[in-house]
Amino acid sequence: MRVLPDQVYSHAGGIDRLADVHLPAGEGPFPVLIFLHGGGWRFGDRRLGPDLSRHFAAKGFAMVSIDYRLSGEAIFPAPVLDTVDAVHWVRAEAARYGFDAGRIGLWGSSAGGHLAALAGLAPEGEYGAGAPAQAICAGYPPVAFLAMDDQRDPMIQPGDDPESAHLPTPRPVSDPEALESLFLGGPVPDRADVAAEADPRRFARAEAPPMLLMHGTRDAAVPSAQSRMLFDALASKGAEVMLIEAEGLGHGFFNRTDLDDRGALPLTEIRPGAAAIRREGFIFETVAAFFAHHLG
Repeated sequence: MRVLPDQVYSHAGGIDRLADVHLPAGEGPFPVLIFLHGGGWRFGDRRLGPDLSRHFAAKGFAMVSIDYRLSGEAIFPAPVLDTVDAVHWVRAEAARYGFDAGRIGLWGSSAGGHLAALAGLAPEGEYGAGAPAQAICAGYPPVAFLAMDDQRDPMIQPGDDPESAHLPTPRPVSDPEALESLFLGGPVPDRADVAAEADPRRFARAEAPPMLLMHGTRDAAVPSAQSRMLFDALASKGAEVMLIEAEGLGHGFFNRTDLDDRGALPLTEIRPGAAAIRREGFIFETVAAFFAHHLG
């Protein structure tokens, strides 16, 4: 395997936007997963995540982990546009890196999960997208900002994973310093029209790319009900979607490289029109199997 750091995928805002590329052994072409880090659209960079070489390049996926514009520099929809730019770059540079331009997935964590869902579900023409992805995995994504305060459970305490450690205690979305407010450019209730534009449910449709949603039942930062809202919206339209609820996991679990090393976890698998299935499974193995099924 090879790691190619600091690749320039865009010049948005007049600044080089960087990606780290993790390539499998061999010549390719390889299916590509674009990884979008978490951090409340305010913190973090392309290296906030699991060991992408170990968990995914070793399984035959080319991994492209990108920096995107954070809210201290540019508000919504800037990071969505950066995500779409990364897809365009993967397609344009496919021959150089051994990418398969016809097999691209988006995978995001927290704020990155929101970006993966929004950019991945956007129909052709939105944000300059042209069929931006063939499959999407969104981990614990914020979806409906105005609903978050009512959904939060004050008894759930934040975890100690790398992503949660960077996040302040969640503020009410009416607070100008709430991460959601900083992302939208003002208190969420005052920017309700923009919050609606940032809600990936607006792109729910039968022909949406297949989506895997994953959320921990002990998430203190983003209520698990947020993933359920997106699942319900997609399921109601007849889209292919699956929700995995991981019992006992908090926010940011995608950043814990050793998570699967600790053994199988109790998972609840929810699909449209079917009874929930309770089973034991592994987080990264589940993500890789989803993308292997849909990207080959």
